[in-house]
Amino acid sequence: MPNPSNSGRPAEIPESGAFAGDSRLLRRAMAEPKTIHLVPIGGTAMTPLAALLAEEGHRVSGSALDLYPPMSTLLDSLQIPVARGFAPEHVPAGCDCVVVGNAALRDNVEAAEARRREIPVLSMPQAIREHLLPGKTSAVVTGTHGKTTTSALTAWLLLDSGRDPGFLIGGEMQNLGRGYRRGNGPVFVLEGDEYNAAFFDRGPKFLHYEPRHLFVGNIEYDHADLFPDLASVVQAFREVVAIVPPEGTVVANVDDERVCGILPAARARVVRVSLSEPDADFSASDVESDPEGTRFRLRESGRDAGELASPLVGTHNLRNALGAIALARGLGLSVEEIARALPRFAGVRRRLEVKGEKNGIVVVDDFAHHPTAVAGTIAAARTRWPGRRIWALFEPRSNTAGRKLFEEDYGDAFSAADALVIDPIFHAKRLKPEERIERRAVLDRFTTNGKPAYAPESLDEIPGILRREARAGDVLLLMSSGAFGGLPETLLGEL
Repeated sequence: MPNPSNSGRPAEIPESGAFAGDSRLLRRAMAEPKTIHLVPIGGTAMTPLAALLAEEGHRVSGSALDLYPPMSTLLDSLQIPVARGFAPEHVPAGCDCVVVGNAALRDNVEAAEARRREIPVLSMPQAIREHLLPGKTSAVVTGTHGKTTTSALTAWLLLDSGRDPGFLIGGEMQNLGRGYRRGNGPVFVLEGDEYNAAFFDRGPKFLHYEPRHLFVGNIEYDHADLFPDLASVVQAFREVVAIVPPEGTVVANVDDERVCGILPAARARVVRVSLSEPDADFSASDVESDPEGTRFRLRESGRDAGELASPLVGTHNLRNALGAIALARGLGLSVEEIARALPRFAGVRRRLEVKGEKNGIVVVDDFAHHPTAVAGTIAAARTRWPGRRIWALFEPRSNTAGRKLFEEDYGDAFSAADALVIDPIFHAKRLKPEERIERRAVLDRFTTNGKPAYAPESLDEIPGILRREARAGDVLLLMSSGAFGGLPETLLGEL
């Protein structure tokens, strides 16, 4: 029987070493055509990578403990076989390469089987670098928040302007119904994450992408399971800024003091983006927002460059748009091309995505989970649905969201909502009791103004709360880094 757990015989792959990192070996491993196995295959980056490999004619397979739409739907449509659970026999006979994602633990039996059979083992970003990036100009979007939207918008501006880019982002672009594309043009756009690449490749993923053009949107403490403190997070971003070559560009949001602090490490030209400094390289003036989006005048190098209209709402999304515009200008797009493409951007799934409406109650799904992202998302919802009662429904699912360290920050982040529901901590058993956020403390901070707040004992209680308390005109804003137990669909069926 396949082993349904992520454990078993200890993997023998070292944390680092020539086997994982020898560039000649990697390129030989990825030469066409090959049999490639991905472990686990169901993530927001591993699944698009599998799709890109399959579309190029590779024989692709994978294993996963759990698999959910839209990733499962995509894999099914491409007829990529997926084994459930992890077992040595899942690694195909004649396999040429195993790509291991950072969700695989050190004792993953399929990674160990690959090593035993002397099959080259790559981390996901190694596979991307060696297979997708040769001959391409790499444009990488980084930052604690806004990576997916900014990278998707950058890719869209290039695509809609006829530049035929390749891209791989961690979300599904609404215009295309996917978050990946091979592209025949010279540019490849990547969402670059500071999280580690794999258990044997402990550095940040974005260092593998060798950016020629880099955007750094913001830096905050996140991924508390990996980084011991804020200084270590800042250092990771300093390192990626330093590897951009002198002929490249570093686009930086200089409204963020930590981003400013790492810019002395840059060897490349720094392009400054700001909403507060009109003389920055790119800024915005005469900003007007309504439920349909944001209109503003673009300022480039201190001069008026014309009026633009973005379909996105929220100050954070205006910053995202400026970052994408600055990257696109550096990649050769004219302001006129950007002005035509920007209003046609349909956004990314799970970013203020309306899932439906039932009895006058709107159900909205969003990926926000860090306190700063939560606050920005609630503010954007206020703009999108003015005058309506906003319910914040939050699942503390990520390694950041469940930690007591952020308790006060979450209390402040939810303050702009009209009502609050916090689900139990998803990974509570991974944390010591004293490390866990106390939901009651967050609720107490929220209810000082007499607003309703709830801490149900289980997810199953939430629909009942909302059947009793929600009314026509309310907006239910669900925020989670995961699926929230299918709650958006449940609410649309039960309200």
